[in-house]
Amino acid sequence: MGALVFNVTTAGLMVLMFKAGMALIGPDTVAGRRPPWVAAGLAVLAIGAVVTQLCWSGAMDAFDDDPSKSGWWRVVTAVFMQNGGLFGAVWNIATLVVVAALAEWFWGAPLTVGLFAAGILLPQRIDALFGESDRATADPRNFAGSSGATYFLAATLAAALLLRAGARGGAPKERLLALAVPVAGLALWFAQANGHGLVAVYGFALGALVRVLARPVVRSDRDLRRPPRTTMASLTALVGRRPRQAG
Repeated sequence: MGALVFNVTTAGLMVLMFKAGMALIGPDTVAGRRPPWVAAGLAVLAIGAVVTQLCWSGAMDAFDDDPSKSGWWRVVTAVFMQNGGLFGAVWNIATLVVVAALAEWFWGAPLTVGLFAAGILLPQRIDALFGESDRATADPRNFAGSSGATYFLAATLAAALLLRAGARGGAPKERLLALAVPVAGLALWFAQANGHGLVAVYGFALGALVRVLARPVVRSDRDLRRPPRTTMASLTALVGRRPRQAG
């Protein structure tokens, strides 16, 4: 029962962040935006890693982030290893792609890559700073898995939504939605020692800082001002088009 509650509350936090990201981007604008190539690249890496795990039994031992093993690359490669079974792998990859797409449409490709990298590298360092590094639950990846970096990246969108709503006098609903992310994250951490909540708080804090510092270079409306030649709508239409049958 405890595991079920843990999974449900963890998924609930992701739903909050997804709603915040959609509110930030605007659901009606998705069709007119360019394909999120960073998200596509992360999907290729994640799926390729899962295929590697299926084909090579030693993949997890070679690439996870077990602190008892040496290898500077492990903190990065461990993100693309999945240890939650079939459902966990599907959930992690699906949320990674969706969150990365929303982040790319708002932050742009370079900042999205940078924030995702921060979600990989920073949590363990911050945990150590606050004396939490000795708790296994402080890192939601538990030596492997993409969820920690994904929740970190998703929380940056909630922070951006809060700052935008404050600057433009946005609807109270948007402010509450954005603020619910760090509040829920802290609640999950203190109630369940759920590291997903803790990294969401870290991501929210960094997202707010980056939004303030990078405001001049963030052009989330660039696709709306100058529509790209290839959009999500045109790509979907191309994929969905069926070849004509010969008469």
